Amino acid sequence: MALLVSFLKPLAYLSLPVIILRSIAATSPTGRYYVRQGVYVGTLMTVAACSAIVAAGMSVVGRRFDVNYVVARTFYALARNVLQVEVEVEGEEHLDTRPAVLMANHQTMLDILVVGRLMPKETSMMAKKSLQYTPLGPFMTMSGAIFVDRGNNARAVRSLVAAGELMRSRRLSLWMFPEGTRTSDEVPDMLPLKKGGFHLAIQANIPIIPIVSENYWRLYHKGVFDSGIIKVRVLPPVSTAGLTAADIPALTTLVRDQMLDTLREISIVPSKEAQNKYKEKEAWRASAATAASTKKDKAEPIPDPQETSPNASDPSLQTGTSSASLASTFSASELSEKGAETEEDEGMILVGRPA
Repeated sequence: MALLVSFLKPLAYLSLPVIILRSIAATSPTGRYYVRQGVYVGTLMTVAACSAIVAAGMSVVGRRFDVNYVVARTFYALARNVLQVEVEVEGEEHLDTRPAVLMANHQTMLDILVVGRLMPKETSMMAKKSLQYTPLGPFMTMSGAIFVDRGNNARAVRSLVAAGELMRSRRLSLWMFPEGTRTSDEVPDMLPLKKGGFHLAIQANIPIIPIVSENYWRLYHKGVFDSGIIKVRVLPPVSTAGLTAADIPALTTLVRDQMLDTLREISIVPSKEAQNKYKEKEAWRASAATAASTKKDKAEPIPDPQETSPNASDPSLQTGTSSASLASTFSASELSEKGAETEEDEGMILVGRPA
């Protein structure tokens, strides 16, 4: 009997924090919010701590570009069971298209659950070079991440050229959040999309696959963290065949419209008060867009980078698979000289800041 007690005593100490956390979560919605958020971040950090070992092992056996798939699915399996938040997917078969640029809408840190559920095999990420020198650096390097040095235009361009070449040669996909920052509100909405991913897709001649998560405000926002289902719809690939830099504005609008229409279709209808607030915001945006369009009409048109490139006269350097063409698209004006996020490169970051 004494032996049994001595064996169970450590388990009692381990279970005590769990009991305390459950008690706090049961006292109030605020307590539940902070406890569940702590569990979520704790699960994320635990998986991240083990990811370097996984990456090292898979790199040795030649499967470095499947590391993101393994780590993401592991995190999703753990977080789903602990928090009872499940991601329900429609159109997952479209992810079989490879290579492709995967563009997802960005709401909160719970988007990592969506990444965990959907991350395909043979998929890489692009991140700012400063992350290479953080605790995540070894894992990201071993998992085949492509780092962009925003403080040096020449190296940034070379990184983007290398990304296109790697995606074509290895048939790799690239996951990104093209909004560049989060959009979380009771009414489903999206920010304008950054153009960096569209430049890359056109110059590498690979399709874009939009991924839309429903507006899960009801499950998670400041002070609220509940269990439930997050619906996600993967849209059919959008071809970039035959397109040039001049087509990027139209392509950006097309993809955003598809994503926004889908977002509103699969999301729960918000309250009347939220809808009225949204209508006021839309009216303001329409007014601002009209003013910007009027100003743009008075300005001189921006030339196609391919037409103004020194290599424009060489037909062999104007194809969708040309590294020179890709480099010409990412001009110095589209990259930050001081390393700050710009309209073109901000959306390349896979992991957004927690919310």
